[in-house]
Amino acid sequence: MSPDHPPGLDLDRLRGLLDRERPGLVTGPLSGRLIEGGRSNLTYAVSDGTARWVVRRPPLGHVLATAHDMKREHRVISALHPTDVPVPRPVLLCEDEDVLGSPFYVMEFVEGTPYRTAEQLAPLGPERTRAAVLNLVDTLVGLHAVDPAEAGLGDFGRPDGFLDRQLRRWAKQLDASRSRDLAGIDELHATLGRELPSSPSPTVVHGDYRLDNVLIGGENDEIRAVLDWEMSTLGDPLTDLGLLVMYGSPLGMPDSPVSTTAQAPGHPAPAELIERYAARSGRDVSAVAWYTAFAWFKLAVILEGIHYRYTLGRTVGRGFDRIGDLVPVFIEHGLTTLQEG
Repeated sequence: MSPDHPPGLDLDRLRGLLDRERPGLVTGPLSGRLIEGGRSNLTYAVSDGTARWVVRRPPLGHVLATAHDMKREHRVISALHPTDVPVPRPVLLCEDEDVLGSPFYVMEFVEGTPYRTAEQLAPLGPERTRAAVLNLVDTLVGLHAVDPAEAGLGDFGRPDGFLDRQLRRWAKQLDASRSRDLAGIDELHATLGRELPSSPSPTVVHGDYRLDNVLIGGENDEIRAVLDWEMSTLGDPLTDLGLLVMYGSPLGMPDSPVSTTAQAPGHPAPAELIERYAARSGRDVSAVAWYTAFAWFKLAVILEGIHYRYTLGRTVGRGFDRIGDLVPVFIEHGLTTLQEG
């Protein structure tokens, strides 16, 4: 912990807010540090020397419309906390931008490891790695089994026309960050639009579900918390599966700034992830290639947005200089996935 104020986190103002809204919660001077690894919203660990919390806020600078909605993140973890889906306990939502310069929320600090690279997974060994990834699939099945209405999330999204809106949304996001030519990305978007599948019954969708967005810990390597709910909504659950399959596909780029966990010994192949989800959920996954290609497209757009913020000098952390080189790779994988079915 550094006693200095990290960029985007005014500890004095945060302490004042917590003292007003949660009297007695903080018992000493606050220190904080940026938790690196995320490429979008900023996450900080904060401590008073006895207890620890996590603060989530949007990135500094360029923020795309509808993105980085702190209120949505706070709402979904508040709704899911009483269920079997492991999420951190929410502490406070602040929509007053005078405190930190943007809306933010505070939640409990959960012990655990977000595995982002094959090297981090290697000490677990093949058997524990395989078990952890399969547990990731089972946790996703559990999330998709939550009844949105019973959880108080019946109006959390508009599932009718979900996939069509998703395609239009990400095309709009791409246009907002266009600063260079990207061969193939418009073709990928158009092909996805022509081959739109019919969605199953809607569920709560995480929107960015992968191994490095969960915390794993304990003797049995259980999933202690699912994090980063900024893209969550009600919609097509197979979009989460497609994303998981995409991240389960080795890129063969060990120095990639994006998760390389699929290259770890013992990591299940994409086909096994699909079979596990289908068996546990009972859903038809025959159109999974479309959902996987859509995941490649969506990540290409997200990475391009991050690259754009990097070119403007508005990113905090390391590894942003290599993000731009990944975008064409993701576009190519998306096109290949659609072609091969």
